[in-house]
Amino acid sequence: MVPYDEPVYGFSGKQVSTRGYIDIHTVFREGTQTKTIPIRFLIVDAPTSYNVFLGRPSLNTLGAVVSTPHLAMKFPSPSGDILTIHCDQRLARECYMASLRPQLPIEQTNHIERPPGSGITLSGEDLDPRVGWDVLLEPVVETSPLELPNGHSINLGTGLNFEERAIITPILTNNTDLFAWSVVDLPGVDPLVASYKLSIYKEARYVSQKKCKLGEER
Repeated sequence: MVPYDEPVYGFSGKQVSTRGYIDIHTVFREGTQTKTIPIRFLIVDAPTSYNVFLGRPSLNTLGAVVSTPHLAMKFPSPSGDILTIHCDQRLARECYMASLRPQLPIEQTNHIERPPGSGITLSGEDLDPRVGWDVLLEPVVETSPLELPNGHSINLGTGLNFEERAIITPILTNNTDLFAWSVVDLPGVDPLVASYKLSIYKEARYVSQKKCKLGEER
């Protein structure tokens, strides 16, 4: 990747910074026939559901004619044949719907600190609920519940063998008081361990909702 710091601008005039560009010989294919053209891709840091945008210079070099109603593109092959590339209708719908979701700018982020010599390893991705906007945390393997003496339960992976489960189970049942089951169990966390700041949009205006007066029952 070649460094490049000239910004690009969207339809609304919003500025998007670039990280660089890369020249790639891109292959367009239909069946066994292909056409390869050099394309310079700008690398930008922007939240989008699309991986690549092809501009007019690339389409003109390809000699392409695009039909948006049919989600298809036709272009001549080196041998003179007309090649057609069709888009996935379902994937196009998903990308379009994802692009309609509002993206509010994040002015502040979490600050995770590890005090020197503490031996505590913290990950910002583990503590930041904004990581994975549309993805919920799910177990990577099947689990089975383990009932604890205090009435709570936790899930253990079914991949544990009998010996491992026999070791872990008494440790968990004998130390249930060490787990935080609610916010009441967390009276405070030393800022040297971790500090969290609420991610908000500083320029957002406070809006006072009008009082709704309910009519008398008749």
